[in-house]
Amino acid sequence: MGLAILVAGLPFGARAFDLGDVEARARTLAAEPYRAPTARLPAELLKLDYDQHRDIRFKPARAVWRDDGLPFELMFFHPGWVHRDTVRIHEVTAGGVRTLPFDARDFDYGANTLQPQNWGDIGWAGFRVHYPLNQAAYKDELIVFLGASYFRALGKGQSYGLSARGLAIDTVGGQGEEFPRFTEFWVQRPAADARSLVIWALLDSPRLAGAYRFDVRPGASTTVDVQARLYPRAGAPRVADMRLGIAPLTSMFLFGENQPPRQASFRPEVHDSDGLMVATGEGEWIWRPLINPPRVLTTSFAARALRGFGLMQRDRQFASYEDTEARYETRPSAWVEPLGDWGPGRVELVQLPTPDETHDNVVAYWVPERTPPAGQPLQLNWRLHWQGEQQQRPPNGWTVQTRRGAGFQQLAPGETKFVIDFDGPALRRLPADAPVEAVVSTGAGGQVLEQTVHRNPANGQWRLALRVRHLAAARAARTEPGGSPPAGFEPVELRAFLRLRNDVLTETWSNLLLP
Repeated sequence: MGLAILVAGLPFGARAFDLGDVEARARTLAAEPYRAPTARLPAELLKLDYDQHRDIRFKPARAVWRDDGLPFELMFFHPGWVHRDTVRIHEVTAGGVRTLPFDARDFDYGANTLQPQNWGDIGWAGFRVHYPLNQAAYKDELIVFLGASYFRALGKGQSYGLSARGLAIDTVGGQGEEFPRFTEFWVQRPAADARSLVIWALLDSPRLAGAYRFDVRPGASTTVDVQARLYPRAGAPRVADMRLGIAPLTSMFLFGENQPPRQASFRPEVHDSDGLMVATGEGEWIWRPLINPPRVLTTSFAARALRGFGLMQRDRQFASYEDTEARYETRPSAWVEPLGDWGPGRVELVQLPTPDETHDNVVAYWVPERTPPAGQPLQLNWRLHWQGEQQQRPPNGWTVQTRRGAGFQQLAPGETKFVIDFDGPALRRLPADAPVEAVVSTGAGGQVLEQTVHRNPANGQWRLALRVRHLAAARAARTEPGGSPPAGFEPVELRAFLRLRNDVLTETWSNLLLP
């Protein structure tokens, strides 16, 4: 691959390139009016459909650093189809910064009849990093940056599932969601014995610009340390007037054990993540099972301080999915660990209805309560853990599964039955006759009708059977038999955890009772 020296635009010489160089670019961008990207791709690339674009493949033999035998390699995505906004990518070496220009010779165009010799340097759609994650003889995909500010990574034995983003803006409310995008990347050339890789990125958006640094460390649980510096644009609303989503995660939930499929399916569950987990600075752990809601559903979890949050794929048994192609049991969980004090705020969870598994319909992110004064950047750091079998859990006990539906006893209108199984070291230490009890609470408009706790003799876990009533839905059913609850009925919050006398044994199971 040909390399060109980047001779302008960066204050770079004998000293090392660092985040400050990208911050300088971000400050300059923020001081200027926003310029939307202009489509400069050849018409023949814009006309490609999904299959035609998929037939364009990068040639692995042309990977950056392959000929040098380095532990990491870079490969690129071809622009076209829906990937119309291109990015610039540079290599950072001890001698300076070099641009990695688009080169059509890096690709096999398959059955497509295109004229790449006429294009010039059109830029890249994105890039991926390869590393010998699972075996020494083969470099697997490790992390991908493609589209807007999306990226996703893998740990050992995992397959791609949920994605992370650099930033979310006005996902809920406001004037419509704004999708910031990474426009330029700098990748540090690794040493021959490197076990981590550094990537910098410049972010641009109508209302702000940003500088990012990613430290990628592959392993059984790959970690990505993120440093973000965000600069509001001159004349744009203050940071405090935007709904910023920090460390956003995006995933998919179609159906699962707590929400069986609407139509018969040979697959018991289809999802990239099955729950949101939140750990507050006050020591509470919260688990919210995900659903595919009938309408957009937004909830939040306030905290004076945050220890972490994540969209998790706890169920890692093949028998739960029975999908030999998608292999949902190998999809990673993503846990966000704040580095430094983020102060008070809330984790916001947005769930949207989806008809199939091709659409991501779950978003989770942190919304800070306090933002810096006007003229100062927002600076936040966090560590992303891409986890498989060994993943973040509460120290004592956690939810194993949530099931919803009737048993032998028929449910009256407005009633719902939940069966929640818990496991963990604090529970395993107890004798089968321990007087474990459930602490259950509902928000206004809900009523607990029945609750029982017992040890499951089949597997040693503890089961909570819970029957609850949505009062407004029950009243509506009595006044209009067979009808649906009127529009505007609000969900009711449910919370439950297990305890033994004064000892809390599990995380707090949190769910919504929908009318």
